[in-house]
Amino acid sequence: MKIKNMAFLLTALASTQLMGCASIVGGVNQPISVTTTPIDGAKCSLENDKGKWYVNQTPGSVVVHRSYKDLDVKCHKDGYQDAETKVVSKTKPMAAGNILFGGAVGVGLDVVDGAAYDYPNEVKVAMNKSDMSGAA
Repeated sequence: MKIKNMAFLLTALASTQLMGCASIVGGVNQPISVTTTPIDGAKCSLENDKGKWYVNQTPGSVVVHRSYKDLDVKCHKDGYQDAETKVVSKTKPMAAGNILFGGAVGVGLDVVDGAAYDYPNEVKVAMNKSDMSGAA
């Protein structure tokens, strides 16, 4: 009877760990704040291979889907040159530790769904005034 209970316990523990591996490293979504300097009120788009998101007015924030791919941030405001920046995706330190809890399958799932990666929590985009002096 003890062996049967132990087998059930190990099976239940293993399945729980495999299903919850993304939650160990923080899930697939991440909030990101966007600011534009030296002005506010710009509209920005954030895009990676998992989707595209919008900030209607800076400063503002949006929840993006994490990915191995960098995040392209593009901002626009009338009277200013359009600006863009790339936000580098980094592997989370906890992703490597996940192998202890989720095994190779857990790590593999986190890599595929993006949960193993992280972006900075705040993105600053420098914007310059448009040069209108070139008009004749």
